[in-house]
Amino acid sequence: MQIKGRDIMIGLIAVVTGAAATVAATSMGTPVSASDKSAVERVVRDYILDHGEILQQSIERLQAHQMAKVIDGNRTLIETPFYGAWEGNPNGDVVLVEFFDYACGYCRASLPDVDRLLKDDPKLKIVYREMPVLGPDSTAAAELSLRVARKGSYAAFHRAAYLARPDAAVRAKLARQFGVDAASKDDEATEEIATNLQLQNALRLTGTPSWIAGDKILSGAVGYDALKAAIADVRAGKK
Repeated sequence: MQIKGRDIMIGLIAVVTGAAATVAATSMGTPVSASDKSAVERVVRDYILDHGEILQQSIERLQAHQMAKVIDGNRTLIETPFYGAWEGNPNGDVVLVEFFDYACGYCRASLPDVDRLLKDDPKLKIVYREMPVLGPDSTAAAELSLRVARKGSYAAFHRAAYLARPDAAVRAKLARQFGVDAASKDDEATEEIATNLQLQNALRLTGTPSWIAGDKILSGAVGYDALKAAIADVRAGKK
C-alpha cells in the first residue's frame, strides 16, 4: 500500500503533538488537566505548521527508509542482469542499476555519464534493466535488446539503439546488424520485461531513467556527479 505524503503529514502531526503533550505532563510531575494538554498540543501543532520543512524532511526520510527495505528485499533480482545486459567489472564492489527506455531522450542524454563512469571506475558494474514505458516501439526495442543480450553483443547494441528513435525501420536495421530475429516470439524476453515493470511498481519508479545504487533511488538524468556520489556512498557504507 502506498502511503501518500498528506497522510504521513497528518499522522506525524498527531504523533508529535501527542508525544509533546505527554512529555510536558511527565516533566511537570503533577497531574495535567485536559485543557493544559490541549494547550501544549496547540503550541506544538502551530510550530510544526509554521515550519513545514521539518515535516517534509521527516516524510522524505520515512519514505527513503521504506524504499530501502523494498530494495533490500529484491536486491538479487534487481542486480542480476539478463544474460549480457551489463557492463563494467563482473565482480564490481558496487552495482549501479539503470532502468531505461530506448525512446527516452533523458536516457539517451545520460549515456555519456554512464560511459564516463565506466571509464573512471574500474570497480563498478552497471546492470541495465529495460523499462519500456513510452509505447509499443519501446517495448519492441526492449525485446530486441534482450535477444541481443543473449548473444553477447549488448554494449554495442545499447549505443546503436540510441542513435535514432526505435521505430520499425530502425529496429529492422538493428536486427540485421546484430543478427537476431526481431519477428519471432520470445517468451523469455517478454517475461523479463514484465518482471522489470513489476519492479517499477514495487520501487515506485516514476519514469526513465531511474537508477539504484545500494539502497538509494535516483530519478531522471541526474548527471555524472550525482551518480558518482551515490556510488561513493555505497562504498562508504561497506567500510
